[in-house]
Amino acid sequence: MSKFAGFPVAHRPEDLGFDSSRLARLDDYMSDMVGTGRVAGVATLILRHGKVVSHRTHGSAQLGGETPLSHDAVFRIYSMTKPIAATAMMILFEEGHWILDDPISKFIPEFADLKVFAGVGPDGKMIVEDARRPPTMREVMSHTAGFAYGLFPDFHPLEKAYLENRIARPEGDQAFIDSIAAQPLMFQPGTEWFYSVASGILGVLVSRISGQSFGDFIQQRIFAPLGMVDTAFQTQDHNVDRLVTFYQDDGQGGLKEVSEVLGAPINPFTGPPEFEDGGGGLVSTLSDYARFAQMILNKGELDGVRILAPVTVELMATNVIPDAVLATTNPLRLLPFNPAFGFGLGFSVMKDPRRLGSTEGRGTLAWGGMGGTWFWIDPENDLVFVGLIQRFADPISGEFRAKARTFTYTALTRPEL
Repeated sequence: MSKFAGFPVAHRPEDLGFDSSRLARLDDYMSDMVGTGRVAGVATLILRHGKVVSHRTHGSAQLGGETPLSHDAVFRIYSMTKPIAATAMMILFEEGHWILDDPISKFIPEFADLKVFAGVGPDGKMIVEDARRPPTMREVMSHTAGFAYGLFPDFHPLEKAYLENRIARPEGDQAFIDSIAAQPLMFQPGTEWFYSVASGILGVLVSRISGQSFGDFIQQRIFAPLGMVDTAFQTQDHNVDRLVTFYQDDGQGGLKEVSEVLGAPINPFTGPPEFEDGGGGLVSTLSDYARFAQMILNKGELDGVRILAPVTVELMATNVIPDAVLATTNPLRLLPFNPAFGFGLGFSVMKDPRRLGSTEGRGTLAWGGMGGTWFWIDPENDLVFVGLIQRFADPISGEFRAKARTFTYTALTRPEL
């Protein structure tokens, strides 16, 4: 039996419960998105029961390129870095270095006296109040601590301040922490959910607790053990030519190369970064990320290598947004979290998919990246999906993710297999 990414490739999708003719809808859609110029290239992979159902590429690494996109093309995975940072933290959790209710100030004393946003005064300046307590490690890992990001500067005064101060693009770990400490929290810790620089903070925590750089830690404790040979904070001599070109909407129905991200020139990923960002700094490949995702699906183990204990993965896969928060609606949340859909320690958690009109299994973990990449891990159907494109996140990215789910699950006609 042939293999891809170290996984056996099924002779036909039917062997793993899929209808080939229905699954062709996924390929037809992806091919059409390339053909209409909405993306330059796309790579998809479906694993079930630890075997490859389908792995496909469409298009090229460059818009209109003649060379087909390779199966080992290197993509900027941006926020798909976040679950890896969370996994690194849970390795240290298992070693007894921290517990979920530790205040983050135990490890980052610069956060001991944080203020909280309380409005805007007549002079246009932010009004602040004292934080009732420091955020906990649980809250930092689940984006309920109150930090901002700078991705939505027109949405909230604190988001504007984060962007203006380039907090998500710092010159090293200490500059990152100091710039965050100089700003108030968006809300009192634990009282809301907001997508934030928290995963970048996790990278700093890993470094301070372990005594290693964040990059060295994840290379030694996650990437090398799992055989993730192309995942790093920069391209290597063996794969620099495989990094795909990154595009965005040109405002005229076409695409143009991305030149700037978060108010700074785009990272070319050809040299070491000033800041090893746990929130979005990695490049990776279809096969590498599939190996990480399958390890999580296997509750912490892959090919005889154990990264985490099963109970630790169960912790990561459990919603930790307080029930009182899920029972309300708030535009700050940006995502439709509710009693059927929550967030754990590094992943979104689909608690009741049918109630939300979604097709994946209960307990599905997922996230995506600013470069349009996405993945999900479905324990109910023993399934992993990884999708990689090279387009700055916009409504098109959401369409890719929604269509991929529909086409994947409506092709799974024999889930009992």
